Amino acid sequence: WLGFKGGKGVATFLGALLGLSLFAGAAACATWLCLAFLTRFSSVASLSAALTGPFWLWMFGFPDVIAATAFMSAFVWIRHASNIRRLVDGNESKISFRSSSGD
Repeated sequence: WLGFKGGKGVATFLGALLGLSLFAGAAACATWLCLAFLTRFSSVASLSAALTGPFWLWMFGFPDVIAATAFMSAFVWIRHASNIRRLVDGNESKISFRSSSGD
């Protein structure tokens, strides 16, 4: 609909994390944003946000949902197997921050 590619559970994971803890979810979103700008790889940012999700829950005092979040994080990593392969091979596409209108 918007022309995005994906569908590997990252938005759902971050939405669930925000629902469990606003602060942990915001921290995971900030992790995604920082890594996206630093590496320009959406997949690296997504994998990092998923990996740190359980840590952020622990940091903000939600240890009772860490196991479920770790399961969701593992699912994100499994769904990104092809991206990980492309990263290792040096073929993963980068995020472009240039305007598509040529401005």
